[in-house]
Amino acid sequence: MGVMEKFRLDGKVAWITGASYGLGMAYAEAYYEAGAKIVFNDINPEHYERALVEYAKRGIPVYGGVVDVTKEDQVQAFVKEVEENVGTIDILVNNAGIIKRIPMVDMTVDQWNQVINVDLTGPFICAKAVIPGMIKKGGGKIINACSMMSEVGRETVSAYASAKGGLKMLTKNICSEYGMYNIQCNGIGPGYIATPQTAPLRERQEDGSMHPFDRFIRSKTPAQRWGTTEDLMGLAVFLASEASDFINGQIVYIDGGILAYLGQDPSNLDESKFAEQKSSESDVVVKD
Repeated sequence: MGVMEKFRLDGKVAWITGASYGLGMAYAEAYYEAGAKIVFNDINPEHYERALVEYAKRGIPVYGGVVDVTKEDQVQAFVKEVEENVGTIDILVNNAGIIKRIPMVDMTVDQWNQVINVDLTGPFICAKAVIPGMIKKGGGKIINACSMMSEVGRETVSAYASAKGGLKMLTKNICSEYGMYNIQCNGIGPGYIATPQTAPLRERQEDGSMHPFDRFIRSKTPAQRWGTTEDLMGLAVFLASEASDFINGQIVYIDGGILAYLGQDPSNLDESKFAEQKSSESDVVVKD
């Protein structure tokens, strides 16, 4: 097999949770281009139906369902349905997630539990559901949507950072426990990505100056730009392919170097050389 052929996903069944828009849909598009069969779910029926229309526009055949990843009975039933109608799941991307930006002392236990359940317990439930089939088939790939918050904290995201830190360790534990079955579990840790959801943070101010948060991110990032969904696609395909068969238990951060850099004084940033960075064209479905 040639080197480039190792990156192909022909005939593989890839399940991307929460892939009704945004990064999940970008991963699905990349996997389809690499030859995979696409499976997705969403907890919201309206988002699910909207996504079916969007996938059809893009010419991507999909198999999906309305499934809550925090409900084990729903996940198990969906995996069985996929196995019967599409095939054994070869690739699981635990993409579904939420964030609540609330100061810790103001966050209720119910709000905390909701974030932990979706961002950490959900990946556990989904991985648990697909691992038996992967073992029987002789291997598989599990890719967890980690975050820079798997490594660092920020104000108002205590539950999210805790969940993502836990997801990093779940990634390492799946590797430790199931690596012997040719199952690789790794994580993708995106930095700040230019999407429709983050577009307001990159808009020029009325006086023509950069948005303060845009200035902050660029000053903390050696690349001095936001990432794009296209920046994530290559790694997503690599970690799902045979090319990464000896990489296991790792979190790869696509952050333009932000985690390696203390940053510069934002006031020293020459904003005249920066045009407003638009959202990626591949990320067109906006969450309500």
